[in-house]
Amino acid sequence: MASWLSNADRVVVVTGAGISTDSGIPDYRGPQGVWTKNPKAEKMSDISFYISDPEVRQLAWQSRIDSPAWTATPNRGHEAVVRLHDVGKLHALVTQNIDGLHQKSGVPNDKVIEVHGTIRQSVCWQCGDKRDMLSVLERVRAGEVDPPCEVCGGILKSDTISFGQALIPDVIDAAMRASEQADVLLAIGSTLSVSPANQVVPRARAAGALVGIINGEPTAMDHYAQATHVGDIASSLWQLLLEAGLTTGEPF
Repeated sequence: MASWLSNADRVVVVTGAGISTDSGIPDYRGPQGVWTKNPKAEKMSDISFYISDPEVRQLAWQSRIDSPAWTATPNRGHEAVVRLHDVGKLHALVTQNIDGLHQKSGVPNDKVIEVHGTIRQSVCWQCGDKRDMLSVLERVRAGEVDPPCEVCGGILKSDTISFGQALIPDVIDAAMRASEQADVLLAIGSTLSVSPANQVVPRARAAGALVGIINGEPTAMDHYAQATHVGDIASSLWQLLLEAGLTTGEPF
């Protein structure tokens, strides 16, 4: 994969929860995953339960207050992706993560395609009004257990894609277009089991890209890749950058 990066002009990176676990943000289905440790938490991510059950919403708001995303900082894995941007290789970053750590690490907003939305913004289910999530969480801390929309009184949620909720067509289209434009597609820290986000992998391969996958375990899309690597994500990325001649060492 190192020679691929050396020669590529358009690298598209696809990331999943595995790139953020070193920042203290657990994945969902792993041994220490959010849903593994607390099966009730999965209900909070199902739009039908969320909309119909005020108790589920109240639990969800408390969970948002306690989310590690607010105090998490980008880790070495995020910094490796920034390095690809800094050397002019990064064409687009397609992420399944909702934590905003790629932008916090220094990847420009216009390079990031958040296919599952972001926890850092709220949205009204009725009128679509969007606000900074931290301002809504202040209302929760002040005693509003299920804060309504300040515009129409409707139900608020995080601006993320829940189970049973339609993805945003323009966002998915952007992800697919980026994958088709890639010289190299590098999937990092994702089991690549969630559709349609995982379809960027076969889409890139069909368009002629070289596909590499780096993850802590085998993925559902390994058969599409010309190269795979199972191991520590951050260390693997920096070793890859070193071999590609894109860095002389890690940032910290």
